[in-house]
Order: sequence, then structure tokens, then C-alpha cells
Amino acid sequence: MEQNQGDAATQSAVEAFYDEADYWEVNTGGKTIHAKRIPGKWRTIKWITSSVWLIFFLGAYLRWDGRQAVLFDIPNRKFHIFGATILPQDLWMLSLVLLFFAILLAVATALAGRVFCGFFCFQTVWTDIFTWLEEKLEGPPQKRRQLEQTPWDARKIRIKTIKHLAWIVIGILTGISFTAWFTDAWQLWKDIFTFSLHPAALITILLFTAGTYFLAGFMREQVCFWLCPYARIQSAMVDRYTIIPAYDTKRGEPRGRLQKRKEGEPQPKLGDCIDCKQCVAVCPMGVDIRRGLQEGCIMCALCIDACDQVMDKIHRPRGLIRYASLDELETGQRLPLHKRVRVWVYSTIMLLAATGIVYGLSTLEALGLTVIHERQPLFVLESDGSIQNKYTLKVLNKSMQEVPVTIQVSGPPGAVLHGVKPSIILPPGETSAIRIFVRIPRKELNMESVPIRFRIGSPEYPELSTEQESVFIGPKPTG
Repeated sequence: MEQNQGDAATQSAVEAFYDEADYWEVNTGGKTIHAKRIPGKWRTIKWITSSVWLIFFLGAYLRWDGRQAVLFDIPNRKFHIFGATILPQDLWMLSLVLLFFAILLAVATALAGRVFCGFFCFQTVWTDIFTWLEEKLEGPPQKRRQLEQTPWDARKIRIKTIKHLAWIVIGILTGISFTAWFTDAWQLWKDIFTFSLHPAALITILLFTAGTYFLAGFMREQVCFWLCPYARIQSAMVDRYTIIPAYDTKRGEPRGRLQKRKEGEPQPKLGDCIDCKQCVAVCPMGVDIRRGLQEGCIMCALCIDACDQVMDKIHRPRGLIRYASLDELETGQRLPLHKRVRVWVYSTIMLLAATGIVYGLSTLEALGLTVIHERQPLFVLESDGSIQNKYTLKVLNKSMQEVPVTIQVSGPPGAVLHGVKPSIILPPGETSAIRIFVRIPRKELNMESVPIRFRIGSPEYPELSTEQESVFIGPKPTG
């Protein structure tokens, strides 16, 4: 009796799946995809990874030592990252950062396919937010399709207006939050409310608002199909050993719908796939995962959640669709990571880039010094018999405050500075050119060229100092 009731419940659930699946088909760009939303492990992970963007945008409002914690001040060519200020002379570190993340993307793709697209991509995340709002306002997929086909009336106008206004507000907030990384965030909001916004900031906000609204609201998956270059090059980084959401053909085929049969009636030999099409229903790209790896698949793993729930309802083991490599599905074995040369090459490059970044940040000095020796003339013979050389010291103050400094010289005995003030004020974030003279008694010079070292230090800020070696040139010694 209980068994019959369980079978009836299972059959009822399956029939409900089939009724809804009749509305689904693979999208080719002519129709709007209304993906079904269901809870599950991968949906939860997707929401968590999407929150990275929220943290990213909120990060522009953090303060550090009286200023914005992270600020990319392009007009003044300064990048402030918490306590560090990176100027054009240090942009080699920015190149390493870009290299690091590019290789990180390659490593992630080689290991788990387009996991970035499915869980972190700006387009994917914002489309997910827009469609979530759409579902809250218009209802589940079937009701949304019905609403699209109904004539315009007061109810439809009201729902559509609220939805599009919400999309525009999200687009505006996105544009403002992005712009805030390149100017003071609190001043930006003040300029917005006082209608004194800089034209460049206004144009940036408008472009991001329009881009977010149209790309996430209307184009959606078509951006991934036709505009995103990463979708085109993924095949160069994905191989048969990459772990991707995959359909187990051996277990699932031949597929066929569950049918209630009379007692004693022979059951057809079918696989575990009951052709409910729930994997297609939840896919934001309209891809049928059962047809194998496709360009449109962004590997968000939502089809895994859908299939596992169906397997639970029909009392069959999970994993018909799961993360697995194509080689694993065919042979039943997974290639060990240490045998994947491509991953090791990518990881080595990424490690070298990270090492360079750490080294650069650890050796980043608040003061930078460049010493330029005067070429014409190389030296001057003074009336007292000493030899004089002229130098130009270019001192870069990377801090955000005025720094008083003194200049010292060390080298051959008797070396003294001339033409320099006891204390020099360095303006914040600027390079100051200081011309000085160094004199050394001729008797102390036993070579035509001897090393000499300049040191710039601040009495008020002992941690701010830097040194640079140069040469002192004199006449050729007579023998």
C-alpha cells in the first residue's frame, strides 16, 4: 500500500515536470530565456561568489589614514592602495598584477572550465540579479511568458514600469560605484546631489548605467554568445581532463519518460535520465547539457542542482549530471593533477608574478631618488685646488604629506656639499629637482672616477629615507 502511494507521488511529480518542460527549448537568440530558479547547493555557491562584486563596490567607500583606502587617481597618475602609493615609476607592479589575474583565469579554466563565467563574471552576476527581480515582479517563467503575450493594460504597464525603473536604479548605482574607484567616493556623491558633477564622471556613470541596463536586462546570454571574447578562446584552455558539469551518457541513456505500468508488465531497459528537461529549464543559456560540451555553457552548475532534485524524487542516486572530466566519464579514472603539464606551467608563471608583486610592495619606498651627473663640464677645478662636480637630484615624495628632508653625501674623505639648503620641503606626490655641488680635495682623489653616495632623509620621519650611488669625476692622476 505504502509502495503504491510512493509510486503515485513519484508519478505525479514527474508529470508536473513534463507539463512545465513543454515550454522549454534551446534558445537561438530569437526568444527571451526565462530560466527557472530552484534552490540547491550550486545556487547557494553562486550567490556567495556573486557577493564578491558587492564587496568590490563597497570597498570604494573605505577610508585609510584620512583618505580613500583604494583610489586610482588617473589624472594625477597616482594609485593609492591602503598605505601604499604607486606612481608611474612603479607601474611594473601593475603589469604583474594583470599578468597574475590573467594566468589565474587560465588556471581556473584548465581545472574547472568556464567557472569564472558561471560564478564571477560581471555580466552573469548582473543578469542573475535582473532576472531575480523580474521573477519577483512578474512571477515564474510560465507567467512571464503569458505576460509578454497579453495586451498592454494598466497592470502590465505598472509591472513593467516598476521592473525597468528598478533595473535603471541598479545601473545607476553600478555606474556610481565604479566611478568611485577613480575619484573620492564621498565627494562624488556630494557632487551628484549638488549638481556639480565633473563631465567625465557624468559620462562614465551614464555609460555604465546604459551598458548595465541593456546588457543585463535585454541581451543577457547573447552577450556571452556574440560579444564576449573569452567564450571564443575557452577551447584553447579546456581539454578532456578539465572538470566541467557533464552528463553521464553511460548511466543516463537510453533516456525515456517514466510511465506507470501494471503489475507484472515488463519494464523497458532505460537509463536514469527520464527526459524531464529540468536541466534545460534552469539553464540561463538555454543549453541542453546532455548534448555534451557546448560553447554556450557557462558552467554555472545549476543543471546539477536540477538533476539531483529529480533523482531524489524518483529515488535514484545523484550525479547523473556532475562535475567530471570527459576522460573520467569515458574511462572511470581521473588524471592526477601532477601529470597535467599545462596546469603546472600556468601555476609557475602565476607564482613568479605573485613573487614579483610581493617583492615590489615590500621594497616600495616612500621616497624615490635619481641622481643625474652634469655632463658639461664633467668637473671644475676650484681656486683652492679642490675638484667640484655638479649633480641634479630628482626626489619623488610618494607620501600624501609634505616632508622636510636633508641631503648627505658620503665618499672620499673631505667630500662636502655646496649650494644646498639645510632643510628642503618636498611637496606630496611630486618630484622635486634639486641642483647641488660636491667638492673634494684633489689630494684625496687617486682615481679619475670614484664612487659617491647620496642619502635623502627626514629628521621628522626617520622611516622616510633613501640612498643612491653615483660617481665623482676628477682629472686624470699624474704619476
